[in-house]
Amino acid sequence: MKKLFLTLLLGGVLCQTAKLQNNYQWKETKSANGYTYKYVSNDPMGVRIYTLSNGLTVMLSPNKKEPRIAYRLAVRAGSNTDPKDHTGLAHYLEHLLFKGTDKYGSLDWAKEKPKLDSIDALYEVYGKTTDPEKRKEIYKQIDAVSGRASQYSIANEYDKMMTAMGAQSTNAHTWVEETVYEEDIPANAVDKFLAVQAERFRNPILRIFHTELEAVYEEKNRSMDNDGWKVLETTYRNLFPTHNYGQQTTIGTIEHLKNPSLTAIRDYYHKYYVPNNMAVIMAGDFDPDVLVKKIDAAFSYMKPKTVAEYNPAPEQPITSPVISEVYGPSAENITIAFRSGAETSKDKLMLNVIDGIFANGKAGLLDLNLNKQQKVLSAGSTLSQYKDYGIFELKASPKQGQTLDDVKALLLGQVEELKKGNFDDKLIKAIAANYKLSKLSSQDNNTVRVNTMVDNFIKTKAATWQDDVAFLDAMGNVTKAEVLAFANQFFKDNNYTVVYKRKGEDKSITKVDKPAITPVETNAGKESPFVKNINAMPLAAIKPVWLDYNTAIQKGKIDNAEVMQVANKQNGLFNLNFRYEMGKWNNKKLPFALEYLQYLGTDKYTSEEISKAFYQLAASFSASAGNEESSISLNGLNENFSQALELLEHLLRNCKPDAAALEGLKNRMLKARANAKANKGAIMQGLVNQATYGSKNPFNYNLSDAELNAITAEELVTIIHSMPSFKHQVLYYGPLSPAALSVAVKKVHKTPASWAAIPAAEKFTRAVQDENKVFFSHYDMVQAEMSWARNLAPYDFKKEAVVDVFNNYFGGGMGSLVFQTIRESKALAYSTYAFVGTPAKKTDPFSFIGYVGSQADKLPEAVTAMNELINVLPDRANAFEQAKGSLLKDLETDRVEKMGIIYSYIANQKKGLTGDPRKAKYDQVKAMSFKDIQSLHNQELSGKKYSYTIIGNEKNIKQEDLSKYGALKVLNLEELFGY
Repeated sequence: MKKLFLTLLLGGVLCQTAKLQNNYQWKETKSANGYTYKYVSNDPMGVRIYTLSNGLTVMLSPNKKEPRIAYRLAVRAGSNTDPKDHTGLAHYLEHLLFKGTDKYGSLDWAKEKPKLDSIDALYEVYGKTTDPEKRKEIYKQIDAVSGRASQYSIANEYDKMMTAMGAQSTNAHTWVEETVYEEDIPANAVDKFLAVQAERFRNPILRIFHTELEAVYEEKNRSMDNDGWKVLETTYRNLFPTHNYGQQTTIGTIEHLKNPSLTAIRDYYHKYYVPNNMAVIMAGDFDPDVLVKKIDAAFSYMKPKTVAEYNPAPEQPITSPVISEVYGPSAENITIAFRSGAETSKDKLMLNVIDGIFANGKAGLLDLNLNKQQKVLSAGSTLSQYKDYGIFELKASPKQGQTLDDVKALLLGQVEELKKGNFDDKLIKAIAANYKLSKLSSQDNNTVRVNTMVDNFIKTKAATWQDDVAFLDAMGNVTKAEVLAFANQFFKDNNYTVVYKRKGEDKSITKVDKPAITPVETNAGKESPFVKNINAMPLAAIKPVWLDYNTAIQKGKIDNAEVMQVANKQNGLFNLNFRYEMGKWNNKKLPFALEYLQYLGTDKYTSEEISKAFYQLAASFSASAGNEESSISLNGLNENFSQALELLEHLLRNCKPDAAALEGLKNRMLKARANAKANKGAIMQGLVNQATYGSKNPFNYNLSDAELNAITAEELVTIIHSMPSFKHQVLYYGPLSPAALSVAVKKVHKTPASWAAIPAAEKFTRAVQDENKVFFSHYDMVQAEMSWARNLAPYDFKKEAVVDVFNNYFGGGMGSLVFQTIRESKALAYSTYAFVGTPAKKTDPFSFIGYVGSQADKLPEAVTAMNELINVLPDRANAFEQAKGSLLKDLETDRVEKMGIIYSYIANQKKGLTGDPRKAKYDQVKAMSFKDIQSLHNQELSGKKYSYTIIGNEKNIKQEDLSKYGALKVLNLEELFGY
């Protein structure tokens, strides 16, 4: 009977996904304005691929869902193509391409140029000098000339232009074979934007170099504090003894970082930043016929040049396992990695399928045999595909009392299960169906679109876009026989590397020392003529769109439960959420119970059968509890809504206690809690909670080890079974009408006539910062990290707009005061920010958080710099107008949709707001003056007391130095975590 029910439940689902492969063919046509482009038929993203007369590739994907455009400029050059004697050079260049040209970034280029030429020459001498004392003298000269040069430079003009036109997500990244520049702009800013981007790459000037070099030093030090990064570098080095994937790191060696060459950086730019090696890639609200003409006009000055592809000798086969160990303070784990073929090889397709067979989150071999059976703390797989080779990894973390060799044996055991074909025959089709579901839900996201196009351009110059479009169909057509044949050929017992990440001191670390740097002039508030002209260019108006919740949300009741739903008119996907206004603060055991649910079966089905059923329905569920809210959610294809909901309800109401599953979960929970104590981010979070609330705080409100061990399976199942009896809302985004939703939900989701009483919530009192205090915890790290914390005034909506503009102005981006002062001028940190936080509830206050991550020996200077800004707010008229204008443009282009409509409505309710508050905020921002943010700063920040939280190595940070900032409290991990 059980098998028959499951067959009926899943009947017809797989046949719906097993359609014939669509006909994806290359087509070529010419637009009305004369531009020839290629495209692939039936491409859901509608990508057009142009090759302009100078060889520049342009990839455009129109998407009208919001008046914004995501942009990437991709260069096919990265750490692979760094010179052997100047590793890290591509990454340096990426940083410097934010510094301007001879037209912007300078007050007087004619006077600045001789100083920069001198700096160039000094660095060449510096790099060839080995005597330490002579090097110090040369660096003093570099520092002095840099200070004189900075009298003519204007820091962050690029970022200021982007902010002024309403850009978001200004960034860039460098990796093994790519350097990519990233923006997200309002659709009406295209003309301004292209003018800036074309100028940016015309004649970049490598100014403000030695402070940016210090930022790269900090980035290197941060990487040495990151155990995951060290594992990655070791894995790549073991797999690629010849190829630069393993022989050159993106940040570079310490020796090369200490001896930079501006001449070499400039040579690299001219060699690789040529149009036939670059692509302009955009997705969003535009007419491609109009946009391509504008791109062509902007970048037509670029001249093509022959670019030699990086073409190393092929790697030899790995004939015996390559074993390495990495040490550091974070939790132990293991990586087993195999080297695979090129982007264009069959390996890519087969390993993507195999990745899904191993780990898809629900029904893979690792999911079912290791994670669900709780044989390890966690296990997963991933394929990292590059142009020349791929890397297939199996990763896992041990549970309590388990060795890394135990975990290794379990992972390799699952490889053998794959090779024997011990997986469901239907799994491959289900993998393809779920990948399609994921793609369908994300393809209206412009960022996803541009990143997909970038990936294809970097690897094949867009030559294989047809294969990308057809990829999911190709996955669905892979047979089990093909998987077995490939797996038995690919996974051998000797062709992999194993990297053991062990806890312990890493004695190989050598930090990049801080050179003596005199703060440079940033000329804040000044503008070059180029910037003035760009900012003066007119913009067509974009009309903001506010929500009318009365029409955007359909409200009703299903029995005793409130219903809110939004119609999905775009596709056949749904999202259902049972939302409860109770959480961990109401019952410490609730999060544990909801996590336990995924390991339970019922009177009819095993836990494994339930996971497989959801996966083959192309649906997934989750159950989780936060501090004050909990949710049980379901999403997937709406055509399977009733079947998926029936299965979820059956599990919730009929799950059975499983003592073995509970013991496994307890073991894993205890191990995860121990691992959290080895995580510097978690430790910092605990410190900030101590500063914000005191010793009793939300972060350490946890079950003790004794309480956790005393929990029984029966009491957790009782909590799960009781969930439908507590008051909750039914939130739905999907194609069903209110009537159809009511019928489907009411059929299986029974609610009581009156709700059960929700347990009273634990209360937490925020600390009053009436004196300076310092909270410190030791961690074995190269850098030190520090936060400022202060609770501010009670929530008042009228202050929200002022807070938002203040954050833009003060510490929210590369053009902010905090970033310009602490990083750009004084080179004291790689990462720094500060902001006033707006609470989620009307009963909570605003709060302030500042942050600096720097070398321990620079911490005193960083503290002084941040405190100066906290106490005295500089008045920079242009920066204020940009901060204000940026927020207005964000509001004008903001489009709340899908489930976000419901969640925004609930968020506003929690603040005591009715209607869409963005309209009032928009009007308030328009009328705002600098005096408004100055008043906020004076009333809430200037001259006030703060709680400082610091994490770092006690060997490098003296307690007497910390006591200078305030009353010192050194916290142990049990105090921070509550167990």
